[in-house]
Amino acid sequence: MHYTPPPRDPKAPPVRINLLSDTQTRPTAAMREAMARAEVGDEQIGDDPSVNLLCCRPGDEILAQETAHIIAREGGAHAALGGFQITPLRGADGQFSPDTLRKALHPRTRYQPPQALVSVEQTANIGGGTIWKKAALDEVVQIADAAGLATHMDGARLLNACVATAIAARDMAAGWDSAWIDFSKGLGAPIGGVIAGTREFIDQVWRWKQRLGGSMRQAGICAAACTFALDHHIDRLAEDHANARALARGLSQINGIEVQEPETNLVFFKPDGAGITGEKMVAALRERGVLLAVMDDRIRACTHLDVTAGMVEETVALVREIVRGA
Repeated sequence: MHYTPPPRDPKAPPVRINLLSDTQTRPTAAMREAMARAEVGDEQIGDDPSVNLLCCRPGDEILAQETAHIIAREGGAHAALGGFQITPLRGADGQFSPDTLRKALHPRTRYQPPQALVSVEQTANIGGGTIWKKAALDEVVQIADAAGLATHMDGARLLNACVATAIAARDMAAGWDSAWIDFSKGLGAPIGGVIAGTREFIDQVWRWKQRLGGSMRQAGICAAACTFALDHHIDRLAEDHANARALARGLSQINGIEVQEPETNLVFFKPDGAGITGEKMVAALRERGVLLAVMDDRIRACTHLDVTAGMVEETVALVREIVRGA
């Protein structure tokens, strides 16, 4: 087993249409200019004007949906670094029901791990970019509070949910003990994330940040890109959602292609009914300059600011061409 990413295949054609992930976005010219103008200082000592696993202890238990990123895509970091376990909760489309959460709670005894935290993804990545309803989020908070559990919202794509529902991030995350957003996905920054919580919580974040990675020094260059993204790239997420719907609509019109209806910017589909596996479809598209991801038995396409409506149309046409030749 090798963990190092494979080297780039020099024989592979250039990627013209990148639907692999919204982490593939590149800074716009205006964002680069904002980064170049950023006022900077040393972030470690709180001197940078642009930048101004903590609810759990070893042996504790976290509750999360069974396909959550912290279970499926983080290399067991919760166990390796935190010493705690995650109990997967069943549910469709990356979400569990409030009733499922209630049934998963257990009495505090010396025989069972202390339950400490409930985590949700908004939006749910492997679930298909689905959006937790605000009422369900509120009910999860009520159940957790009553049981003495902390709550965390993994909001890597939170602003996609906010744009799709017209609910402000402040309101979407209201009542949650902590929440974070990722600036390097649909918002288009090259790096950056922000976590929100109580003053005491953030104070502990600083301690663990130092333990796990130290400081970033002149981080204002990164923060300038994030600020630019907040000012210019939130509303345009609606374009990504429209492109995702167009992609899903086009794919669904190809015989044998099974498509999950997108709620945000992620499109999952299966080509098996057309006589071709997901891996072969992705490989065939890569030969034509289109980059996508295989997740289990599905293909994931992710629309973002570097993907145009024309690219979506071309991708659909190429999938149709590949299916005809299968």
